[in-house]
Amino acid sequence: MVAPELVRGTSCGVTLLGDPGCPGGVTFAFTERTGGVSVGCYKSLNLDYNCGDKTEHVRENRQLALLAIGATEVSHRLISPLQVHGDDVVVVGRGGLGLDEARARALEGADAIVCLKPEVPVLMCAADCALVVLVADDSFAIVHSGWKGTLARIAGKALKCMTAASGHAPSEIRAYVGPHIGAEDYEVSEQIAGQFADEFGPEVLYGLRNVDLGAAIREALIDEGMQAESIAMVEESTASCAERFFSYRAQGGVCGRHGVVACLARNRKRPSIEWQRTN
Repeated sequence: MVAPELVRGTSCGVTLLGDPGCPGGVTFAFTERTGGVSVGCYKSLNLDYNCGDKTEHVRENRQLALLAIGATEVSHRLISPLQVHGDDVVVVGRGGLGLDEARARALEGADAIVCLKPEVPVLMCAADCALVVLVADDSFAIVHSGWKGTLARIAGKALKCMTAASGHAPSEIRAYVGPHIGAEDYEVSEQIAGQFADEFGPEVLYGLRNVDLGAAIREALIDEGMQAESIAMVEESTASCAERFFSYRAQGGVCGRHGVVACLARNRKRPSIEWQRTN
């Protein structure tokens, strides 16, 4: 397997992070702040209805994000769960739930979606929490992993559900950890820092009270059988790059949400994304 990578690109005016070499029928992308219609603290590609932005702006922004990955024609099938900082995983397709049942279940509260059903886009949002994408040639999973979900090893749990549903071994799956608050910016209480050290080892701490969410997520995936070289990660901290990403901490708790969107498309042409490799 060729090692995964995360590269910046643009499509339909939207700035994305994705893997030009992602195999199979899955197209996914992490969005940045730019390319949308929202204003003020939500400027400009806010994808979340629940943070105070105008509904019509969020609706248009979501359509732009789907257009950027070539999925507007199936936008009516979108699954976008109510994220509750838990560890519930919803599996849709091939032995899992049907589309309507999966959408209903996701809206009750879920922080990971495993999708084996073609033409079903999935969207999750964040503004400092980590978003994780797992990709095989015929399936994918999207995970929302804040500190509570990370401690609960939700990324590893989603990987386990995905391998069980798809029949793939962990070694056949790639992982992408998207924009999230970096360890240098993520100071927590001594109690929470201690919980992370107990669960993942002291190497996930940066100093005494700063947590490295990405390192903890990596450990959770490796513990479920994934190879370290199969995990790509965005290194920039959302809190230090608030011009590119929304950051709840850097913006004082009032901000929009960037996101990740993915779709398994067997018969549709991949979108034309202009990737901007620097090497």
